[in-house]
Amino acid sequence: MSAVMIKEFRLPDLGEGLTESEILSWKVAVGDTVALNQVIAEVETAKAVVELPSPFAGVITALHEQPGTVVEVGKPIVSFEVEGDDGEPAGGGPAPAEAAKREPNLVGYGAVLEATGRPVRRARTFASPAASPADEARPAPAAVPSESRPGPVVPAERPRSTPPVRKLAKDLGVELTAVPGSGAGGLITREDVQNFAGGGEHPAATPAMAGAEASGSAGTGTPGQRETRTPIKGVRKLTAAAMVSSAFTAPHATEFLTVDVTPTMELLARLKASRAFEGLKLTPLTLVAKALLIALRRQPSLNSRWDEGNQEIVQFNYVNLGIAAATPRGLTVPNIKDADRMSLTELSTALTALTETARAGKTSPAELSGGTISITNIGVFGIDAGTPILNPGEAAILAMGAMRKMPWEYQDEVVLRQVMTLSLSFDHRLVDGEQGSRFLADIGAILADPGMVLAMV
Repeated sequence: MSAVMIKEFRLPDLGEGLTESEILSWKVAVGDTVALNQVIAEVETAKAVVELPSPFAGVITALHEQPGTVVEVGKPIVSFEVEGDDGEPAGGGPAPAEAAKREPNLVGYGAVLEATGRPVRRARTFASPAASPADEARPAPAAVPSESRPGPVVPAERPRSTPPVRKLAKDLGVELTAVPGSGAGGLITREDVQNFAGGGEHPAATPAMAGAEASGSAGTGTPGQRETRTPIKGVRKLTAAAMVSSAFTAPHATEFLTVDVTPTMELLARLKASRAFEGLKLTPLTLVAKALLIALRRQPSLNSRWDEGNQEIVQFNYVNLGIAAATPRGLTVPNIKDADRMSLTELSTALTALTETARAGKTSPAELSGGTISITNIGVFGIDAGTPILNPGEAAILAMGAMRKMPWEYQDEVVLRQVMTLSLSFDHRLVDGEQGSRFLADIGAILADPGMVLAMV
């Protein structure tokens, strides 16, 4: 015999090492009947927009969060009315023992849970040299002023909080061990830190909050307003952190090469007219990408990674080609898996699908991770050259400049030719100047004379 039960769905761990997501939209409403794995919401992490499938078949009884709300992992977001056996506990989801044993069964859902429903976190212990087994068994003492402590006291576990909250506490000069957490399982929230910093009366205003108060809403302006402030979050926040890390971790070197690409553009015109490529979207980027993949065969050091932790250079025997894409959500660099194994037609199809998905904001987390080398096309903005910053974890990035008709020496005469400047940035720990120069020269040679491929493969 079955009975009606209420099940809560908590924001899952999406498997990206992120601790929060923003609810973009609900695809269901209270009272709707949903099927197992039916998409119920779209959420935005710092990396991608992800569709959440329903873990239950039943009726929606409550939506706990509104669109635009940033929700911490493990917090309830929707409740279902489902049918279950009489022996199952009602109104609380799976029993603690069941939750602890549950195996992942959906993409983006299924992290092993504690009884509270939050993803399991390993306690970070700090051993004291003089600690005895009996001392370790005692609960951690409450925080008291250092002058009143009888001896050095080390907390048994770091206060539970998210990275943004720890950053806020550091900026405000707040010691998290002294802040009581109001979140689930004692989690310390932004409001807890702000209340503590403000003496427990009013939250301390952050720059983003101050801007929101001044403008009426974050990221919007009013006539006569002298400045507008927008909260830093999502892709913009992740991109900023990644670029700062890359710029100040990997020693960048950039080289430039201006190339007469008229023969490549003539080849492109012939390919578009060929029946073999009918219906495909061929662009200069397609041929530049193919040239890069061919050149990598002679200079594999450009397709590697510096492993600081293990003090190793990791040489990739495959190429996941990243393509920098400007999207409404900000800059993303999705990559084409095993691009080196693709024919020109397959590469063209993959590039088209990648750019369309990125512009629609539907790029999956898997497509944004695992890149080994990247291309950015700054020429579409009318820019001739630049110094691109490496995508973190990659050894090189190639920037395509604008293609222009320019006076150029050709067969001992000065004529108008189609010219492009290529900019190559590389990690000088992994790539010597000779290797980077030869790699860039090989790409240029292919684009200046596509027949050169026969001598390089």
